[in-house]
Amino acid sequence: MTTVQPRERTHTWEDPTTMAAAAGMSGMEVFAALQAGELPAPPILSLVGFELASFGEGRVVFRMVPGEYQYNPLGTVHGGVFATLLDSAMGCAVHTTLPAGVGYTSLDLDVKFLRPMTAATGEVEATGWVVNAGRRTALAQSELRDAGGRLLATGSSSCIVLR
Repeated sequence: MTTVQPRERTHTWEDPTTMAAAAGMSGMEVFAALQAGELPAPPILSLVGFELASFGEGRVVFRMVPGEYQYNPLGTVHGGVFATLLDSAMGCAVHTTLPAGVGYTSLDLDVKFLRPMTAATGEVEATGWVVNAGRRTALAQSELRDAGGRLLATGSSSCIVLR
């Protein structure tokens, strides 16, 4: 019988209630403050292991290096990690288009898994962009690619705009 070597990962985050300061900011101001370190990163980023790489109005990019702590029983990164990256990229892309005092939430999420991801994959990038930003709903799409540009997964989402 093989002896299993335990591994450990520590998760640290900042108090998310300090995000209340973002209430008076537009989506673009929120992401500028996040990137400048003036607002704490949402805890989901450190929990899953990804970071904000870039943003612009209607577009957000997250990067991540997959690790074995994200594996499913098949020895590949769990589909929920793919979905979290894609959903975050799309939702945040929508957020960048919103004025101060306006929120959003996802109405649906569709993910297509095209290739597996493992720790050997290396850095991946999830890009989300707004297809249409209406008064009550916004539509967004996303792609997850490896460093070689190979498409790993795609996503689409509808968000309700909360005025």
